[in-house]
Amino acid sequence: METEATRERLRALVEAGIALSSELSLDALLRKAATAGGREVRITVDGGYEPALIKVPAGEPVRLLFDRRDTSPCSEEVVFPDFGIRQFLPTGKTTPIEITPPKPGKYEFMCGMSMLRGSIIAEPSVSSDSAR
Repeated sequence: METEATRERLRALVEAGIALSSELSLDALLRKAATAGGREVRITVDGGYEPALIKVPAGEPVRLLFDRRDTSPCSEEVVFPDFGIRQFLPTGKTTPIEITPPKPGKYEFMCGMSMLRGSIIAEPSVSSDSAR
């Protein structure tokens, strides 16, 4: 059964430039899609960011889906200084931004005027070696 989430994951694979082999089964493709797209977080932009604090594992990709509802000029772009990202956010649209925090720590994001603010907290990820 194909769902919207599955289509999004498959689209993420294509956008990421991952070559899909004809030798893979549908189940294998879906498993690959679930891991390749990483984690997704929807952020509502309406007088601020909700949620404004997002925790993710360090070293893993995260796809942030900015849903801008606010029409003020302040909220029309989001900036991630640590990643060199400055992205326009059209009102009434969802804009995806993909980042991979390289190491544990705090990564801030803000509007173009630095009035609206949020943070990504990248936490140490548990490696398979330490889980044993």
